[in-house]
Amino acid sequence: MKKAGCKFIAGLVIIGICLFSTTTPVVAFTIGEERELGEKLLFTVRSTFELVDDPDIIQYINRIGQRVLEVAGVQYFDYHFFVIDDRQFNAFAAPSGLIFFYSGLIATMKSEDELVSVIAHEIGHIVKRHLASRMETGKYSTIASVGLAIAALAFGGAAAPALLTGALATGQSINLHYSRLHEEEADLLAYGWMKELGRDPGGQVTMLKSMRRIARYRSDKLPQYLLTHPNPEARLQYIESLIDIEFKDNNEISSVADDFDFLRFKYRILSQVKDKSLFKISLDRVIASDKASELAKIMAYYGLSQISMNENDYDLSLEHLQKVADYFPQKNILLVDKGVIEFEGGRFKEAKSSLEDALRRDSTDMYGTFTLAKLLYRMGRLTEAESYLRTVTYHLPEYSQIYFQLGQIASDKKQNGLSSYYLGKYYLYEGKLKSAEVGFKTALRNSDTPASIQAESKELLEKIKRLRK
Repeated sequence: MKKAGCKFIAGLVIIGICLFSTTTPVVAFTIGEERELGEKLLFTVRSTFELVDDPDIIQYINRIGQRVLEVAGVQYFDYHFFVIDDRQFNAFAAPSGLIFFYSGLIATMKSEDELVSVIAHEIGHIVKRHLASRMETGKYSTIASVGLAIAALAFGGAAAPALLTGALATGQSINLHYSRLHEEEADLLAYGWMKELGRDPGGQVTMLKSMRRIARYRSDKLPQYLLTHPNPEARLQYIESLIDIEFKDNNEISSVADDFDFLRFKYRILSQVKDKSLFKISLDRVIASDKASELAKIMAYYGLSQISMNENDYDLSLEHLQKVADYFPQKNILLVDKGVIEFEGGRFKEAKSSLEDALRRDSTDMYGTFTLAKLLYRMGRLTEAESYLRTVTYHLPEYSQIYFQLGQIASDKKQNGLSSYYLGKYYLYEGKLKSAEVGFKTALRNSDTPASIQAESKELLEKIKRLRK
């Protein structure tokens, strides 16, 4: 089966797993059981979906998510936020704090406040444990059962729901949507958290209006997000009434949002997804429009810069980026962007200067740090590259590409046991458990593997064993 088909099927399965409804759960999931199931689902998602996976995008979406969590209070889970390369208008929360956004949903957003509203809404579902309350202990507890469900859904057509039901031995029908009460609870939490963060709750209104518009014009085939998060009209009226009551004396609600950061994040995503032709046309239209704001036009040049880089036109990419840098001279991340373009274009000396300058100003930027590590590796400076990569592992320990790079360095240094260990970690975070197992077992068999690495390899093999139960 092609990967696109697998993604679609797995998406339905995971949503079904997350939102399975029973009339009266016999035994609700405990915190520990939900955390265990979430970990298993995470590796299933990584092996099935195409994630927009680079340090820059990971850092931004997780930073926004963590800001919401700071005002949401003490949590039971460690949250993780991911972007899936898919044009669908969709997002979903999985057990134990896993939240996924489709690039198609992000493409419809116009501000950071809209993004925050969706993140906060999904966190609200998890905080209220809406997922766990609709699931029973003992169901969907193994990767094998998820695989069986995928196989059942692969037949498609009208028989798919019955096959899924039979495969998972539920004896129940599948109900994919949240209840009206659950939606109101999540909306109210999101509204309150946005106010605490100094965000404009109007972002929540704008997002609900987008949902309403899509629901009206695509009523023949509603996106999954509108099936799992129904009633945008009623929800919109509810939030608008809250704003009318609380802000009736204010002509304009202020917000701490920095839409430069959001638009940069959005355009970096859209420049990486498969079909970029429509994106390029839309950017050209923004630049030519008399109605577009100055910020919108400048950031359209940023989007064109990213597209040009991906098309290997590095001179044009730098030309577009310079327009943005002239408008935002204090934005250090644009110097990182410049260094990345120079690196991709083979201009290593210039790239090294740009990236080191950017990191002197902000050493916490893992996009620049990871790119500099790759650059140093290409220049044969292995020890320096390794040092930068270890910094990235501290901040982004589940980013698979770091371990691939570290494995290459270990191999070049003839450290075969260490190289196998890093390759095992790379495959682990790619969701390829069988290949990860081979890597860790090879590391254990190798006599030059350090004792600490052997001990961790054993622990990770035990983890793989737990994931398969």
